[in-house]
Amino acid sequence: MAKENMHQMCNRHCGKAVAIRTKDGKEHRGIIQHVDNRHVYLQPMNGIRNLGGFGYGFSGYGYRGRGFGLGIALGAIATLALIPFFFW
Repeated sequence: MAKENMHQMCNRHCGKAVAIRTKDGKEHRGIIQHVDNRHVYLQPMNGIRNLGGFGYGFSGYGYRGRGFGLGIALGAIATLALIPFFFW
């Protein structure tokens, strides 16, 4: 999928729980908090730490200064799927 299409899709689902699979096969789950021209930023839910072990306040990775857990490059996303909240 083109980067522009993925950007639009991520913007449409901002605030929703998603599972993002990257082109290298890794899956990341969280709530989309912010999307810019290069990255989509996820926040983990309910203390689940499946985003590389980084929590809300880790400022060395992802969206610096905002406390989001993980920034994923739009060009690296292979698939995006919505996750119902009750599965968390």
